Amino acid sequence: MLYRAKAPLRIGLAGGGTDVSPYADLHGGAILNATVSLFATASIEPRDDNRILLDSRDLGECVELDVLDTLPINGQLDLLKGVYNRVVADYGLKPQGFTLTTEVDAPKGSGMGTSSTVTVAVLGAFAQWLNLPLGEYDVARLAYDIERIDLGMSGGRQDQYAATFGGFNYMEFYADEKVIVNPLRVRRSYQKELEHNLLLYYTGTSRLSAAIIDRQQEAFAKTGPANASIEAAHALKQQAVRMKEALLTGNLNAIGPLLDFGWQHKKRMAAGITNPVIDELYSAALNAGASGGKISGAGGGGFMTFYCPGSSRHSVAEVLRGYGGDVRPFVFVDEGMVGWTA
Repeated sequence: MLYRAKAPLRIGLAGGGTDVSPYADLHGGAILNATVSLFATASIEPRDDNRILLDSRDLGECVELDVLDTLPINGQLDLLKGVYNRVVADYGLKPQGFTLTTEVDAPKGSGMGTSSTVTVAVLGAFAQWLNLPLGEYDVARLAYDIERIDLGMSGGRQDQYAATFGGFNYMEFYADEKVIVNPLRVRRSYQKELEHNLLLYYTGTSRLSAAIIDRQQEAFAKTGPANASIEAAHALKQQAVRMKEALLTGNLNAIGPLLDFGWQHKKRMAAGITNPVIDELYSAALNAGASGGKISGAGGGGFMTFYCPGSSRHSVAEVLRGYGGDVRPFVFVDEGMVGWTA
């Protein structure tokens, strides 16, 4: 018997970074994101030999261990171990042998929430195997706790909820890790036009988001009469509100300028979000017809998203390919994490 789950990756459209503490705790954060047809998948197959095999196909890493109550956190597939350790501790899983195989459709460090989406998918596979009583908020919060608390990984709060809920969501973030997910009913015709006009471009480089997020958190914590990082976050929170209005009312030509507005403020939040290569790519895309864009995730590399009105996506794509990266096709998906038995 195989127990499987998959969860979608997301693109952030507005408010990026306002889900990071201490900003979210002190001021409240707001983000608008949407899930796309790139996925993380996880499969569990029980074994009879008292061995645990963890196999990450996309990373090319495989670890075999004895069955233990707690697997060692030592830099080798710690995300997978962290989920197992938490399931054993919280739900009384009797340690037994199994093979856990994972795969994700985007590179690690791509800025699309890959680590969190893998965590959600693995949790979904365990929930399917063990029939765990987990609702959507339970899965997302547990994935967050595993990454941020158990494993000490720096990051925000949006990725786990996007992967679990799926679709277009306006998310609010408050103190005490409180998250409210507001699903948006974006008309299908608006979604199709947005799919046509949004260009998803992989720069060919990944980045260590934790270092950028650490600098962002340090900047948020600084006191003084004027804090540029906090002022930028305030602007990004307003961007999320305006993006929500544009999507719901079909004012899609406002999306490019809104993305540009957010990008100009995002760069003020911390060092390392942009660099000369990213700046050159951004300028080239705008010169070719894009009306705005952004870096995905914390910044520094990975995927970039551009809004290309009219028929400009073809000229923008041609210019960007000249820099050695890839334009990735996608469609929006409404379904979040789903598990099944094979």
